[in-house]
Amino acid sequence: MNCKNCDGDSFVQATDYINLRPLDKKTGFGSEKVYTVCMDCGEVMSIKIMNPEKLK
Repeated sequence: MNCKNCDGDSFVQATDYINLRPLDKKTGFGSEKVYTVCMDCGEVMSIKIMNPEKLK
């Protein structure tokens, strides 16, 4: 996989520790997001929700 922005091939996975939760559930815990980030230019290549079942 290469970066769409700079054609780099070095990536890291990171999180911001702010869980994604449904808008109608203010008190739900939700699920952690994992970002795949290009180490050359900082472009976010993907965002994955670790436990999508927690959004139901």
